[in-house]
Amino acid sequence: MLWYLGKRLLQLIPVFFGATFLIYFMVFSLPGDPVAALFGDRQPSPQVIEAIRQQYNLDKPFFVQYLLWVGGLFRGDLGTTFSGLPVSQQLAAAFPITARLAILSLVFEAVAGIVVGVVAGLRKGKLFDATALVVSLLLISVPTFVVGFLLQYVLGINLGLFRVTVSGQAPWSELVLPAIVLASVSFAYIVRLTRASVAENMSADFVRTATAKGLSRRRVVGVHIFRNSLIPVVTYLGVDIGNLMVGAIVTEGIFNIHGVGGTVFQAVKLGEGPTVVSFVAVMVIIFMLANLLVDLLYAVLDPRIRYAK
Repeated sequence: MLWYLGKRLLQLIPVFFGATFLIYFMVFSLPGDPVAALFGDRQPSPQVIEAIRQQYNLDKPFFVQYLLWVGGLFRGDLGTTFSGLPVSQQLAAAFPITARLAILSLVFEAVAGIVVGVVAGLRKGKLFDATALVVSLLLISVPTFVVGFLLQYVLGINLGLFRVTVSGQAPWSELVLPAIVLASVSFAYIVRLTRASVAENMSADFVRTATAKGLSRRRVVGVHIFRNSLIPVVTYLGVDIGNLMVGAIVTEGIFNIHGVGGTVFQAVKLGEGPTVVSFVAVMVIIFMLANLLVDLLYAVLDPRIRYAK
């Protein structure tokens, strides 16, 4: 297991440098001068512009800029914004909010999606199965902002069950409705993935063998069918962790949440390149660690992977 873990960690190194280089290139190769854009219609002196460019290493060759930025990233220095605010301070304020939102969304889509998918797969062709397929298809087809505004109006304004907007501290209780909205599409995909996997494993050879041995239906379903059906779902959940962290821009905008998504969106509008590249780099690291965890979970779910070596 340690050998496998070390191998996977080595494979993540080129992924990290490749992803961060592309991010840095796309942000800082955009047309226009971000320093000049800071002053708007005003015309600063060339000395002021040159001093700012030197402060942010914008006067150096592009590859040198990237290496200096990566070196600072490894030291925990995420740089400063063009307004002088440390990026790490922005991240410390925004990341916990989005992390709480992503955790609630992940729990909802995993628990509810797997339960509905398993029941639909065991009752393939029946009313519950058909209803689950229709509802999941509807959630996939409808844009997230439509679902958000609809639930906000029905559950927040009409019924008063949830707050319409989230306060600045964003406690767990106020993030429940935004988490449901954020997880709606992923919930639908997990339902369909689990349902298809369970229905396929129902007719597998190992299930027939377990049934022929006289095992109870609860053990066959709970151990053999359920465990093997989780493999594609775990893969999707691992990928979705990164999507939940980055894809919360729309949801955070609807509920006025000041998290990572909203901070990155504002940074893009203001041309704050250091904020964008540093925030996205952190998301890349989270995404890679989530996929590493998924690879390790494969060995737990499937003994064939564990003993293949």
